[in-house]
Amino acid sequence: MDCFNYPLDTETLLRKKRRLRKELLAQNPHPLQKRIAILGGSTTNEVADQLGLFLLQYGIQAEFYQSEYAQYWQDAMFGTPELDEFHPDIIYIHTSWRNLTALPTTADSEAAIDAMLDEQYAHFETMWQALEQKFACPVIQNNFDRPNFRLMGNRDIWDPHGRSNFISRLNQKFYAYAASHEHFYINDIDYLSADYGLTAWGDAFFWHMYKYAICLDAIPSLANSVANIIKSLYGRNKKALVLDLDNTLWGGIVGDDGVDGLAIGPEVPEGQVYAEFQSYCKALKSIGVILAVDSKNDEANALAGLNHPDGVLRPDDFVAIKANWDPKDLNLKAIASELNLGADSFVFADDNPAERAIVAAQVPGLDGAENYIKTLDHGGYFEVTALSKEDLKKTELYHQNAERAKAQAAFADYGQYLDSLEMTATIKGFEPLYIQRIAQLTNKSNQFNLTTLRCSEDDIRAMAGDKNDLCLCGKLVDKFGDNGIVTVVAGRQQGDVLDLTLWLMSCRVLKRGMEDAMMDTVVAEAAARGVKTIVGHYYPTAKNAMVREFYAQYDFAKTAEDADGNTEWTLDVAAYTPKHPHMKIER
Repeated sequence: MDCFNYPLDTETLLRKKRRLRKELLAQNPHPLQKRIAILGGSTTNEVADQLGLFLLQYGIQAEFYQSEYAQYWQDAMFGTPELDEFHPDIIYIHTSWRNLTALPTTADSEAAIDAMLDEQYAHFETMWQALEQKFACPVIQNNFDRPNFRLMGNRDIWDPHGRSNFISRLNQKFYAYAASHEHFYINDIDYLSADYGLTAWGDAFFWHMYKYAICLDAIPSLANSVANIIKSLYGRNKKALVLDLDNTLWGGIVGDDGVDGLAIGPEVPEGQVYAEFQSYCKALKSIGVILAVDSKNDEANALAGLNHPDGVLRPDDFVAIKANWDPKDLNLKAIASELNLGADSFVFADDNPAERAIVAAQVPGLDGAENYIKTLDHGGYFEVTALSKEDLKKTELYHQNAERAKAQAAFADYGQYLDSLEMTATIKGFEPLYIQRIAQLTNKSNQFNLTTLRCSEDDIRAMAGDKNDLCLCGKLVDKFGDNGIVTVVAGRQQGDVLDLTLWLMSCRVLKRGMEDAMMDTVVAEAAARGVKTIVGHYYPTAKNAMVREFYAQYDFAKTAEDADGNTEWTLDVAAYTPKHPHMKIER
């Protein structure tokens, strides 16, 4: 549906939302269910409607609680029976500059303004802390847009008496809180309003007539921004950017114009545009996005273009390069297979609309090189809500996997290949050092994930601190490098029964024996606790069919199955035979 892509088709989103909702539900009949409380300082009905649409596009169906008009603070601080019973998964605080109860004037002293700033900030901080204590769920808070007038003109931004200056300082306090508190996120309406056009965004007509904090046509942009945060929290981000080459990463056709004839670099304006786009793509690697090439080209020409002296990207920046004359959708499927990623993890950028049309993961409207960055950036494909050490070195990890694949080709016996990797698995409890990565894996791992239980860092800490919970995570190192934390298991013990509620593994280490090492350890730990029976569960999703029979491989007996395909499996601990995988296991 093109109406959800940048630039947003606001008219369709606002006028045909019922039809869009019906179509989205038909495309994804089993969406992830989430409860979202919107605490508003203004009217929020259309905000909820539009947010619901954007979330459905990401496979998340939201049920909403909305505070009464301008009752956001009262609901947060004193609660309501409806909000308490709602048990929100996420709270979104929709406020704007109009909800500030005091703003400086030229008659105020700087000391009085500082006190006013502290008072306004305390109003919000007290509310956030109350919500965290009561609901222990992620909170999304708007920062403040600016009024679309400046009483002192340009002086308004730097003079302490200016409203623009005051709001900017208040926003900085919000950012400091976000930096020091997990599960607290800023929805940047200061940027959104500037990008939309502040005069239109803050059209006073909509405030005085309907009590909307922003103009009606800007609400889809707001909803898209909030939805990007939420879909990132629940692992619905894209993971890879796949790029064409000719007239996408450089101007010209390398096979016809030669490397010297390509437009890239400082010599001509067109070349500067492409160099800037390459710099943007390279910067994406720093937030964990992996890059690949899918181009109709001879491979030698493609590599020559990527080694252009004025280029920014080099062949090593890509985890896969498909430069051939095969259809691009087939190349994309091949890349997905090589990387063990679902095809829906990719975004495809190509200047040619005919080529884009055959690839479902395309970036629509990628026309005009000067617009490439804006189109990709506004698409919100790679929203960052957490950044782990693994994210920072993701390209390196995939290159290491490629080296492993090359090594495998030299062996006829797979067991000998595994031995050659010299693997060491380190399996430990949920230690503080790994909490962020464990939570991230629960929200990102979809294929090898038996129950798709999504956990926050606080959830993981609660499990780790409960003596009745068995919690294990596994790290895998081999001669090519450190894969980091790649598997997580958690279960609750009741008497002599251990019920496994969480079992997942990164697809980077599939078929390397890590699942065997973890199962051996789980059973050994369970036996040491006096457990006689282990119960496992499989809940089917659109992506996890690969682990449908996972427990059968370890002699679990299927003991229940319902009409939706949810299955239960049991294991007699005493009868389990260890798998002894091809690796050293450390505890």
